[in-house]
Amino acid sequence: MTAKTWAYEDFVEGASLDLGTKLVSAVEIIEFAGEFDAQAMHLDEAAGKASILGGLAASGWHTCAMFMRMLCDAFLLDSTSQGAPGVDQVKWKRPVLAGDLLSGSTTVLAKRLSRSKPRLGLVTMRSELFNQRGEGVFELENTVMFLTREGSA
Repeated sequence: MTAKTWAYEDFVEGASLDLGTKLVSAVEIIEFAGEFDAQAMHLDEAAGKASILGGLAASGWHTCAMFMRMLCDAFLLDSTSQGAPGVDQVKWKRPVLAGDLLSGSTTVLAKRLSRSKPRLGLVTMRSELFNQRGEGVFELENTVMFLTREGSA
């Protein structure tokens, strides 16, 4: 097995990791909504425009899923991640509309080794997504568990 690039030791407090970009399409908004959040503003352009969202808008849960894909592609799949014990906060700050180009970053807020499992580190992160106008659309704060290099050997 090939060693993962990102282990607990590689995360530095204050460091920011780029999440790349994601173009949001009307088709994917409607497909996600049809299966998971079938509210009219997520299924129909006219209903979206008539709502306070101002257009065909991704469900907040779809935004979470897109963020997760961006995080995975940026570094998580090439890490010793052991998952997360939960999410401390999620904020949907602005609607994510069809045609938006999302970009984002994750900032390491804190890290510590587990007291009961010293080969496991806990990394607290704040992640943000922005639209093409630089407006914040999403914010998430949580702790992710990563094995140390020794723990993953």
